[in-house]
Order: sequence, then structure tokens, then C-alpha cells
Amino acid sequence: MSSQDTKTAQLSYDGNSYDLPVHVGTENETAVDISKLRSEAGLITLDPGYGNTGSCKSSITYIDGDKGILRYRGYAIEDLAKNSTFLEVAYLLLNGELPTPEENTAFTDSITQHTMLNENFRSLFLSMPTNAHPMPVMSAAVSAMSCFYQGDEYGEHEGDINTIRLISKIPTLAAWSYKHSIGQPFLYPKNHLSYAGNFLKMMFGNPCEEFEVDPVVEKALDILLILHADHEQNCSTSTVRMVGSSHANLFASISAGVSALWGPLHGGANQKVIEMLNAIADRGETAESFVEKAKNPDDPTRLMGFGHRVYKNYDPRAAVLKGACHDVVERLGIDSKQLEIGMKLEEIALNDEYFVKRKLFPNVDFYSGIIYKSLGIPVDMFTVMFAMGRLPGWIAQWREMNADPAARIDRPRQVYMGANERKYFTSK
Repeated sequence: MSSQDTKTAQLSYDGNSYDLPVHVGTENETAVDISKLRSEAGLITLDPGYGNTGSCKSSITYIDGDKGILRYRGYAIEDLAKNSTFLEVAYLLLNGELPTPEENTAFTDSITQHTMLNENFRSLFLSMPTNAHPMPVMSAAVSAMSCFYQGDEYGEHEGDINTIRLISKIPTLAAWSYKHSIGQPFLYPKNHLSYAGNFLKMMFGNPCEEFEVDPVVEKALDILLILHADHEQNCSTSTVRMVGSSHANLFASISAGVSALWGPLHGGANQKVIEMLNAIADRGETAESFVEKAKNPDDPTRLMGFGHRVYKNYDPRAAVLKGACHDVVERLGIDSKQLEIGMKLEEIALNDEYFVKRKLFPNVDFYSGIIYKSLGIPVDMFTVMFAMGRLPGWIAQWREMNADPAARIDRPRQVYMGANERKYFTSK
């Protein structure tokens, strides 16, 4: 966690000076504490989008965008993707340490034992239009879990068991939302399959035949889930923490996070990649001509899936996913115009001085979009996959916030720009 330095920052305003404490994190991130600025000086800070505002102290995830660093609980994302599994990473995020073999077995078994849904969830899914986007369906289903599993959310036992319920059931919820949208029967989970394998079976299997899980595809999906498991105080994570700060239960808080992730400026970026590739293919355009249009400052064309708001260097998740992306495309032997264009765009961007100079490297959304496309996952399910991976991080952040004795209900301030006081009158 962070520690408070002996240094202070001084703010001068209207002839008065105020000493503000300075907090230094374990990676030397430095923050000026303005929590008492309003009570002592009658001032607030203005930071639209909270881009320069620390909302909490956290020990879960560390990002250094300039150096291309992402770590969960101190472990580099590259090491976790290479050596760990998604459920091990989920345990790490939730508990602060990687599990021992015995702990990993117990945690995996507990997840396996809770993958089934209450049969009444069938009615919930069947009440939804088949053409509904799966994200609001997922949000509604997660929220509905509050009705099925009622209890003291803040008791240790209830908090732990609801964590297990969410992680175990979200692949079933995701697969059922897809099956409903295409009018196919729901499939039940199989306990002998892995977390990723079970999801693939429920998504693409049918009741009439056995489903073979391809180990290359299974591994690629597990890596995708690891890479999406947490990403510091982004929009959806901050939403989970803000809703949870009111002491809303875990299911309500996660449901809000799913809704926040649905936004095209957040979780929908990999969908934009495939839409771009489809548009290029439909127009009969080449990757080279599209790149030239994207480089033209007078042309509105945008190259989706390149560059990142946080990473000013290579997105470390993209570096990991690049190999998995090529493995999946090669293993499945897929031949499509969209994938051919995607691979060519990658080649051009990695070698074109225009992109290299501006550090516009392929990001995690570029490669994840291509992998999902290769697996046959529909575009409107991409964000659902993101939510499934991000779930352990959301829960870890919710639990950390609720365990913090200094946590308060979130209540941002504003600078009022409306009318001054006016007298009410009528024409009577």
C-alpha cells in the first residue's frame, strides 16, 4: 500500500496558504491529498473525467503506461499469461497471493461446483427479445442473482460464497445469452472441463453430439481472460467501486460494471476493430490504401485497435496476445478477407515510421477482436467476453473498498454554472 511522505504541497489562494499532505505509493507514484481542501479553504478541484484524480489507494494492479508495464499484485502480466491460468489469476487478485497447489485445487473445485444456474433463469432469458444485445441481458441476469442469493453481503461467509457464485456462473450466463439469441437450446456445464473449455462447449456445442475442445483455442481464450482480468481504475471498475460505496450488494455493483463496460468508448473497442475490417473488405480496399487514408490529417478515417490512452509504449497485453492470435489463426486454418487485412495492417503499422514515431502499436483490442472473430464468436458477444475476464478484478476492487475503514460513499463535487437565484412569478 502507499505511505505518507513527510513532504507537503503548498497551495496559495487569495492571500492564504494551505499545506496539503503528499502520499507516495510503493512505485513512487505521488499524490497530493486534497480531501480536506473544501473544509479548510472552501475550495474544490475541477478534473473532468477524473483523468488526474486518485479516487482510492489500491494494492491490486499497477500500470506504468510510459514504460508499458502492467502487474497484478506485483506479478508481470507477461509472466502470468505464460505460466498461470485464469482461475489462478482470479485467486491472486482476490487474495493477494498466488494459490498453493492445495489452495488452487480447492478454489477450482468450488468454482466447478457452482456453475449451474437456477432453472428459473430460463424464464429470465426467454422473456428477453432474441435480438437483444447480450450485454443488457448479462447485466439483468447478474442483477437478478440478488434475488436468488439473498443474505448479509458483508458477512465473511456470504461475501466469499457470492464471489464464487459470480465467477462460476458468468460463463453459463454468457453462453445462455448467446444460445437464446440464436434460438438454440441451453447447454449445461460439464464439471470435467476447464473454465475456458466449459464456456466453449456451452457456446458452440449441441445436445446431439460430443464437443471436442481444441487445446490451442482453449489456451488462447484462457490467456484472453487473464489479460482482461483487471486494469486499475478504469470506467467500469470505478463504477463498481462507486456503486459499492453505497453498500449496494456485490451483484448490483457488478451489474453496474457490466453496463459501464458496454459503452463503445470502453469495452466495445475490439468490436470496432472487426467493424473496420469488415468495412475495408466490403469496399474492396487494400490494407495499404486504408493506412494511407488513416495517415492523411484531412481524412476522417481512423485506424481502430492501434494506440492506447494509458500505454504510451507497446501495450504489454498486446505483446502477449500477438503470439496467441497467430497460433489460433494458423491452427484453425481460417481463410478470410477480414483476417488477411488485419494481419497486413499489423505488419504495416509495426514497420511504418508514421506509426512507430507516434507509438501507435496494435493494442489488446486489435488482437482480441481477431481471435474472437477466428473462434466464430459474434461481434456483439465481444464485450461479454471482456466482462467475463474482468469479473475477478471488479470483485477484488469491490472487496478491497469495503474492507477499507477509511472508505466513504462516493460523492463528487461540481462547479455550478447555472442561473443565480430567481424569483418565481406568474402572469396571473
